Amino acid sequence: MVAIGNPFGLEHTVTQGIVSAKGRIIGLGPYDDLIQTDASINPGNSGGPCSIYMVKWVGMNTAIFSGVRT
Repeated sequence: MVAIGNPFGLEHTVTQGIVSAKGRIIGLGPYDDLIQTDASINPGNSGGPCSIYMVKWVGMNTAIFSGVRT
């Protein structure tokens, strides 16, 4: 999977990663059922497309989670 965006103001950035989970629920209500990837998604990537092999578009960069939940 690749994530496309403009993190930190850098234009035309593509990061690659693997899909580690599908159907993630993070409390967004009807917008849950997220795809989790380990592609680097940083501030500025939100709203950019996620695709598989740059052929099939499967979603939009939506949420970043860092830290530990207790």
